[in-house]
Amino acid sequence: MQHLVEEKSYLPGMIQLGVNIDHVATVRQARYPGQPDAGEPDPVRAAHEAELGGADGITIHLREDRRHIQDRDLDLLRRLVKVKVNLEMAATDDMIAIAERYQPHTSMLVPEGRAEVTTEGGLDVAAEPERFRDVVARLKAAGMVVSAFVDADLKQVEAAAAAGFDVCEIHTGPYAEAFGAAGGDVRLADRGPGSVGRAIQLVADAGAEVRRLGMRFNAGHALNYHNVGPIAALPGIEELHIGHAIVSRAVFVGMREAVAQMKALMTGAFGRERQT
Repeated sequence: MQHLVEEKSYLPGMIQLGVNIDHVATVRQARYPGQPDAGEPDPVRAAHEAELGGADGITIHLREDRRHIQDRDLDLLRRLVKVKVNLEMAATDDMIAIAERYQPHTSMLVPEGRAEVTTEGGLDVAAEPERFRDVVARLKAAGMVVSAFVDADLKQVEAAAAAGFDVCEIHTGPYAEAFGAAGGDVRLADRGPGSVGRAIQLVADAGAEVRRLGMRFNAGHALNYHNVGPIAALPGIEELHIGHAIVSRAVFVGMREAVAQMKALMTGAFGRERQT
């Protein structure tokens, strides 16, 4: 059965913001390891504030090592959040069973390494096509929209479509790195493969292929208040997932205001692209 909130969230002509609240839990776990009910800040409260700020969805990554988000958080968020819940997860049997139990609106498969600080690189769908077809089928059978977090690589996009994914979220980390190295100067676009312009074009090309193959085009990773505009303006983009930058700004202005500021930047860029 398709979730009604999911249908509403993908109306044409709108760009959506999924707020990742993992690092609210990171702060809690640093002070209260093993005590998610007693500790603060509580990611469930953060999700409520994000909703009030205009978030269209709440994203969490339930890692196998439980370094930040806990099972308790997923349980409460799934019952209390009024917008869609996007669960980032490894494609393991244990995580699939958890997704089947709690039924988030979207399950997004991501690569996961114990030594990494955050997700590094996209999922290699092309390396295990049969495995991913089986995982996607199982999650779809439980009623979830299924997303793949992949690099801006046409081979991976095509493999995701063949595996049956509904959504491709294009990894924007390389773009964010190029943006930072150039100080955001897109006029350096013609100065080599690491330029901002080239990085934007790779995301745009991947997004066009995602749409051509009938999937939804989302993007995320390392997006912030300075670099979000060019990505939000890409043709056909539907949703951005942003976490660390919003949680960081929330330390100074509060979660509700931090989300509202990001949403305003996104919708402004999205609207300007459609007026040109």
